[in-house]
Amino acid sequence: MTTTAPPRTARPDAAPAPGRSPATAARAPRLAALDALRFLAALGVLAYHFTARQTDAWGRDLAEVAPAVAGWATYTSLGPELFFVISGFVILMTAWGRSVPDIIGSRVARLYPAYWTGVLLTGALLLLVWEGKQITGGQVLVNLTLLQSLVDVGHVDGVYWTLWVELRFYVLIALFAAVGITRRRVLWFAALWPAAAMLARALGWSDAVTWLVAPYAPLFAAGMALYVIHRTGHAVVPWLLVAANTAVATAALVPARMHSLGANSVVEPSAVLLAVAVPACVGLVALVSLTPLSRWRWAGLTAAGALTYPLYLTHEYWGLWVIHLLHDRLPVWAVLVAATGFSLVLAWLVHRFVEKPFGPRLRRATTAGCERARDALVGLAGLVRAGFRSGQEPGTPPTTPGSREPSRIAAKKDGVWSGSRSTVDPALPGR
Repeated sequence: MTTTAPPRTARPDAAPAPGRSPATAARAPRLAALDALRFLAALGVLAYHFTARQTDAWGRDLAEVAPAVAGWATYTSLGPELFFVISGFVILMTAWGRSVPDIIGSRVARLYPAYWTGVLLTGALLLLVWEGKQITGGQVLVNLTLLQSLVDVGHVDGVYWTLWVELRFYVLIALFAAVGITRRRVLWFAALWPAAAMLARALGWSDAVTWLVAPYAPLFAAGMALYVIHRTGHAVVPWLLVAANTAVATAALVPARMHSLGANSVVEPSAVLLAVAVPACVGLVALVSLTPLSRWRWAGLTAAGALTYPLYLTHEYWGLWVIHLLHDRLPVWAVLVAATGFSLVLAWLVHRFVEKPFGPRLRRATTAGCERARDALVGLAGLVRAGFRSGQEPGTPPTTPGSREPSRIAAKKDGVWSGSRSTVDPALPGR
């Protein structure tokens, strides 16, 4: 996920200059504070998995391991909700003014290299090294598609559920880009899409719930509205959309989180604190994107942001494996430091040796393939239209019944029917 912002002086609906793709346009400064926020969200999820989510890796009752950490880590488990707000902001930012093939290439290259590596690494760990979770080789293979939820196959690592949510959001953004992204359309989209998603959820329309990304649509939409404010300045309507989507998300997610955390955590969650934490996810994105924090340029924040995705993908079972090995040999704090350090090193290795070399190649190949597919579809559509105009099969020259010569059927010209022997003069080039 890139966090490169456009110049604030750009017109709201400005498109790239003719003949100049966004990829070749001058890159604007990155939102380093947003990178840092993503990294902190990933660390919060890590803290939750290591200290508050039920696990046998510690060899004893988890409630006794680090109760002080578990108390606040229960609420940093909302890292995915923060990711969704950030994605609404960033994915709209990267899609605005770009072609659909470029968007698809960007998202595929961002998601899959690290994801494939994470699935294979975690699959190898659980199949060959440590029985931290029961999985099968077939399950690993299906997970490589990122479509396992469509065929009711379990995740190799539970964190993958958020990627399925993100993938569906990317599909919606690609469709939106095909129509054309403008400020007005974004605002309508941020109003109507969450409303449709929550209506489908209330009515129990399961397919619509899936593809409209309920109940997380309001979080993405809030992020999109924040990006509109970041891009075009403060206005009443975008802020109303931020507030409304935040309220809807809070009402929908607090009960769901109370249930999931109550079932899987060693700390009983507070509905009041969750009702504060969900809006805080939106507030934090607003803070780092709409205040002077957005002008931070420290390279260390960007470097930390680059580790976020591989850290999120690999930390859970590899970190718990380190805890399993060390829990009876070192103090709790030292075990946590070791597990966190190991997870960070593994994330850096994935970023350095997988994402950096293979991501750009996959992006170029995917974008080129999508462009060829688009051009083929456009050509086919042109042939079909030409065929309908002539009333014959596409590609077949017009002929009279029983003849292979061009038709001399009378044509209306200048309001007068010409004789049957006359033909319509072809338009000269340039007319």
